[in-house]
Amino acid sequence: MPDNSRTPQSYARGELVIVVDVAELKRAADFWTQALGFVQEGDAGGRYLSLLPVDGSGIEVLLQKVDDEKHGKNRLHLDLRTHDLDAEVDRVRALGASVVTEEPIVESGWTWHVLADPDGNEFCVLQAPSQQA
Repeated sequence: MPDNSRTPQSYARGELVIVVDVAELKRAADFWTQALGFVQEGDAGGRYLSLLPVDGSGIEVLLQKVDDEKHGKNRLHLDLRTHDLDAEVDRVRALGASVVTEEPIVESGWTWHVLADPDGNEFCVLQAPSQQA
């Protein structure tokens, strides 16, 4: 049942939720709550676990426990846009992420690294052209 104290992210016909397949809910929740600054709703005892913005407003990240292993590159991923690329990469690495790219990628002024969460799901940490020294 939806929590009336939160304001979900809407789209034209309803509510937008991002679902991330994971092997272990608790491990994934520990990583993503710290990486995003979100809070966990519920416990990690079932198949699903919601992660919500602290203020209750915005996109819900729903972790879904799956038995199958990840194969190949993600077709959809999260971008974490930051003011300090190196500091943010270091921060999420300390939480358990691994860096996929050896060197930063630069395209159209944007600079980023591809990383993977503890389940191997890729995500990017990016810095906008206007925020670079």
